[in-house]
Amino acid sequence: KNHYHCTTNRSALSALLHLVNMTFKFKHFTELTTSELYDILQLRAEIFVVEQDCVYNDLDGLDKDAIHQFAEKDGQIVAYSRLLKPGTRFNDYSIGRVVVKESERGTGLGIRMMEEAKTYILKNWQPDKIKISAQKYLRKFYEDLGFKVVTDEYLEDGIPHYGMLFENQAD
Repeated sequence: KNHYHCTTNRSALSALLHLVNMTFKFKHFTELTTSELYDILQLRAEIFVVEQDCVYNDLDGLDKDAIHQFAEKDGQIVAYSRLLKPGTRFNDYSIGRVVVKESERGTGLGIRMMEEAKTYILKNWQPDKIKISAQKYLRKFYEDLGFKVVTDEYLEDGIPHYGMLFENQAD
């Protein structure tokens, strides 16, 4: 039993240390390498189209105006989000296309990614609020990050969503 317990703690510690050492990159579309862009689109398709069985046009014309946030593990992009300025998707600054590779879920990577995305937007763009269109099943995840539901439930690409806002309390 003790050996198993020690092994479990060691692997948990290893996973935690890897998460701590993982850094997020923030790049404008024009700064992405061809490989990074390919890997981002592949991950988005893997999650949004294949895993969620949802046929929709992911290439919505907004990527060229976005800041792309991503983290890599062993040379592979495992987490991603897209940061947009007002007048692109919404009237507010926004975070969208939030994905964490299935193998990395439950590690805290998604929480860290969203916290860093909020920090990037607040530091670089100084908005009053940040908007997201959150899938219904992730409502609590986003509420725990300080977002509040501001719309009734609605369907987006056949999936139930809520409009949510994070309000900057820095003032």
